Amino acid sequence: MGLFDRLFGKKEEPKIEEVVKEALENLDLSEDVESSLTEAEEVSQEEAEVESSEESLLEEEDNQETVEESQNSEPVVEVSQEEVEELLNSEEVPEEENTELLETVEENNSEVLEAERPQAEETVQEKYDRSLKKTRTGFGARLNAFFANFRSVDEEFFEELEELLIMSDVGVQVASNLTDELRYEAKLENAKKPDALRRVIIEKLVELYEKDGSYDESIHFQDGLTVMLFVGVNGVGKTTSIGKLAHRYKQAGKKVMLVAADTFRAGAVAQLAEWGRRVDVPVVTGPEKADPASVVFDGMERAVAEGIDILMIDTAGRLQNKDNLMAELEKIGRIIKRVVPEAPHETFLALDASTGQNALVQAKEFSKITPLTGIVLTKIDGTARGGVVLAIREELNIPVKLIGFGEKIDDIGEFNSENFMKGLLEGLI
Repeated sequence: MGLFDRLFGKKEEPKIEEVVKEALENLDLSEDVESSLTEAEEVSQEEAEVESSEESLLEEEDNQETVEESQNSEPVVEVSQEEVEELLNSEEVPEEENTELLETVEENNSEVLEAERPQAEETVQEKYDRSLKKTRTGFGARLNAFFANFRSVDEEFFEELEELLIMSDVGVQVASNLTDELRYEAKLENAKKPDALRRVIIEKLVELYEKDGSYDESIHFQDGLTVMLFVGVNGVGKTTSIGKLAHRYKQAGKKVMLVAADTFRAGAVAQLAEWGRRVDVPVVTGPEKADPASVVFDGMERAVAEGIDILMIDTAGRLQNKDNLMAELEKIGRIIKRVVPEAPHETFLALDASTGQNALVQAKEFSKITPLTGIVLTKIDGTARGGVVLAIREELNIPVKLIGFGEKIDDIGEFNSENFMKGLLEGLI
């Protein structure tokens, strides 16, 4: 079963209501129906009279029981917190009654606390649904308005659709490919009405992401030390993502260490050091303006010596000086391999989803500088541009492996294409 069928179910079979309606209209049941209705009305009237008399008797019995209970029961007295304190402080209340009042107050307080306890944690799908709400709402509103404006499928329909997809940040290439495929589908199915293509549009978006069905979304954890190198321009949430991941992996029982290799920005080192303090994991730093590769070498040696499970390395993001950045990342890569030849096991590019097509440009540039194994998509909850994931998948074929859902410390997780596509497209069919 394909991804689309798993998410939204197979296409519905043709409805038979019209066939049934037509068959019923051809049957001559007028006389039988009238006689049946007359008999049914007489029976229902008799039953209604019996039920009415039985209900009256039951109501009288209930009222009698209620009166007897109210006479025998003691009156219920509501006591406020202030009244309890006054009673406790007064000398007229016996000690035994004090104890009873305290127990009552404690019981009420415990019920309030129980009611105020936070609800169960969000499921992964709930996080996707919440963080993709702006993207889904924006795309859905535009798609619905688009279908409302067109009465027929013509060339103007396809041109407007291509523009809508580009505005949804799915990328020029994705929009062009999808529109061409829809033209073919429209001719094949002889589709004349726009609504006939609604499901096909969603299906094609899913197929574009699915491709050959191989996503390679899983992170390549090792039995021993797993080295993760993080790259990306400043301000995209790279350091914050590292800190949240450190918390996530430590909660899972892993020994985690961080390396602050963005030595040219004191703020970057201080930010990572603060995350280390916050989540209680060690952070390897060097002197100000130190050679980033030397800090990485210290971190690698410490990680091996201390039996660390996951080492995460933060690097500079000066994309405007690509030659220096390329030389720096190449040197860091050589140093890592000197200690662990098969490392780094993952090289993640952090991208801010709210930058839309600019994120795609950054991905293209960084993929020229260093081999990338995956993408960390940040700030997806604050933007309507989540469609950029489709553009990255189609144009670069770099898998998104990690996604940030929001600002809370646990708002990060491993990317799942099915959850993402469901959260992005749910409700549009």
